[in-house]
Amino acid sequence: MFELVNHGPDTFVGTGPRYPWGGLYGGQIVAQALRAAALTVDEGFRAHSIRAYFIRRGDHQEPVRYEVDRIRNGRSFVTRRVVARQAIGAILNAECSFQKPESSLDVQTIQAPSVTPPDDVENTAFSGDFDRRFTEPTADNTVDRDGEGRVLAWMRVPHELPESGAPDADIIQQCWLAFLSDDLATDTVRSAHSRYRTDDGEPRYSGVSLDHTIWFHRPFRTDVWQLHDFSCHHFTGSRGLAVGHVFQPDGTHIATVSQEVLLREPKD
Repeated sequence: MFELVNHGPDTFVGTGPRYPWGGLYGGQIVAQALRAAALTVDEGFRAHSIRAYFIRRGDHQEPVRYEVDRIRNGRSFVTRRVVARQAIGAILNAECSFQKPESSLDVQTIQAPSVTPPDDVENTAFSGDFDRRFTEPTADNTVDRDGEGRVLAWMRVPHELPESGAPDADIIQQCWLAFLSDDLATDTVRSAHSRYRTDDGEPRYSGVSLDHTIWFHRPFRTDVWQLHDFSCHHFTGSRGLAVGHVFQPDGTHIATVSQEVLLREPKD
């Protein structure tokens, strides 16, 4: 997934499988854009955020060309812009920021909820590249979230990934988290929207991701279960804002995700 091919200075090409709905999965494009950016960054820097805008739907029958612009090389931070292109034109524009690790106060203010463990729920992933098990808070859970339409799922990558300390180990883990993080945003927006519908009948939604942001807080592994906790914070103009928190099994808050989803009910 993340073995991109060099096609000239700061240009890389990646491919991806066809997904059940056709086209490419947005999480794959975000993750490959992050990987392309990292390939132009010196050792010693770690990605701390990526902000991406989806421009057009990708075509799984074509490779994706990632063009990296070296915006800035600083002593503590490095900034990259990545444009993903196919024959139709640009399909994604992303900004990536990398930081050289530094010691500081470490405070976690967001807590993980108590939920049903992954071994007690069914795997519902749409791809063999990850496992997904929707879960719910237990009776003794005391952690709530702002927003509506809360969706929680255990997620992990069932592949053998590099061990800590191996070359590119951190960025591969981050790329896989970027891949996983695009999955639940639409679900929570749909759930929130359904609660306030006034139309009769079953909704028939047409939804696409508009933008996607990830903040990486702490080191982690994606080949162990992670809890993804998403809720919808607004819906207006056919756009819903999903905000998610990602936790390791021990409750460590490792990442925060936000995505705006365009959700429409097709008109007859």
